[in-house]
Amino acid sequence: MAAVGEAAKQLPLHEAISGIFGSISMAAWICVILPQMIVNYRAKSADGLSISFLVVWMIGDATNLVGGLFTHLAPTAIALAWYFCVADFLLISQCLYYNSVNARRAAEAAEAHEEAPLLGERHRSHRRSISSEDGAKIAPAGDELIERSSWSSNAACLLGVYVVGFAGWYLSYKAGAYNETDPVVSAQRPSELLEKIGMVLGYFSAVCYLCARIPQIIKNYREKSCEGLSILFFMLSLTGNLTYAISIVAYSQDKKYIINTIPWLIGSLGTVVEDATIFVQFRLYANNKRPETTHA
Repeated sequence: MAAVGEAAKQLPLHEAISGIFGSISMAAWICVILPQMIVNYRAKSADGLSISFLVVWMIGDATNLVGGLFTHLAPTAIALAWYFCVADFLLISQCLYYNSVNARRAAEAAEAHEEAPLLGERHRSHRRSISSEDGAKIAPAGDELIERSSWSSNAACLLGVYVVGFAGWYLSYKAGAYNETDPVVSAQRPSELLEKIGMVLGYFSAVCYLCARIPQIIKNYREKSCEGLSILFFMLSLTGNLTYAISIVAYSQDKKYIINTIPWLIGSLGTVVEDATIFVQFRLYANNKRPETTHA
């Protein structure tokens, strides 16, 4: 808090708040894909994720970037929009790679299965079902322990994001990144045409963000499972969206600026409800496994 007080003496409070929460949002979004990419890598599969979710999300990020440039959003919002597009590309590439590899392996396994003796397969299936029943009897206690540990580590990661975000803002402030007196007034105003195009793109990106999670929610509901998903991925997304919205609102109280940012606020705050729905699904389907072949 002393650092904020020191900054407030040389920097407008609204600018400091925007910078702090923008930096925290950036830290959250920089980290957001890592938990899911690690889960995919360990499982050598991306079956838990809906590709439709990721594609619509990427379209939203691309239009968010262009619209933000046209309407001159806060600098942190523009920087985040660039990073979103790169992160989306990396995650989608990983998912497509694993889906392609696993589809090829499944086809090879199906061919081998047709040539295998049916009796031997039945015997193996019977033994697998017995062992899975035995495992189910001892699983709950272990799962509860793992779940408790997982929530603790996720909470620690979130705390780390806030600390790193604040530290990043403070270091950039000390380095002179916030020396301009009034970024809103001094910034070049966009032309009316570009502003209107930016607003349209902003609303389109908001619709994409609101629709993106629906395929994932439906996929989880149909399969009654959240296996293959990282809850930290959605926790960081929620954190990033909330702090992103605060950063945008705090940046300026100029009426025209606030009106221009409405689509970005809808896109960031509107997804909070959907993330909360996915959190509920994690709770409901905690110990459920997904069907072996699912590519949505």
